[in-house]
Amino acid sequence: MEWYEEEVEHLEKEGLKAGYDSEIIFYGSSSIRLWKTLSNDFPKKRVINLGFGGSTLAACVWFFQRIMINYQPKALIFYAGDNDLSDGRNPEEVFIFFQQLMARTANRFGNLPCYFISLKLSPSRQHLAEKFIYTNKLIENEIIKHPENWTFIDVFKKMIDESGKPLPELYDGDGLHLSEKGYQLWREIINSFLT
Repeated sequence: MEWYEEEVEHLEKEGLKAGYDSEIIFYGSSSIRLWKTLSNDFPKKRVINLGFGGSTLAACVWFFQRIMINYQPKALIFYAGDNDLSDGRNPEEVFIFFQQLMARTANRFGNLPCYFISLKLSPSRQHLAEKFIYTNKLIENEIIKHPENWTFIDVFKKMIDESGKPLPELYDGDGLHLSEKGYQLWREIINSFLT
């Protein structure tokens, strides 16, 4: 976890400045961190971006208390897990990390409304499609058991074609990170849940 330290320290400092003014926290991997238009995409909400590059769901759990300490949001939106699978973790391990995230969130914020964005299937990780589908199913089934404050946001199905392949226009040239069109789609989907 050491190689995340510099970014985590930066987020801690940002929390001292912006913590109590945030309404919705977006937390997770580079899909969150690289969302440069986040504030403009949710203009009626006071959003803050707490993504850190390359982070796994395991790392999000590990650093949760440190990063969240100065915040009192009204909602949390999470995206992480695909890097865990890419690093060789299996779906069951990612599911355990998700359960730990739920526990950390409940411990820190109680029954705060929480949204988990499903894992997306990027072109560069298409060979892991079955693992992505299974991981999403495990997490969605767990969220169904906690309808009082957890919501599963399925972006997976809207980012693939009829044959199950990722739509290339939703991704940058690296075949991994979202393009402008990809973020537009996420904005539309997430807004439909927030409103």
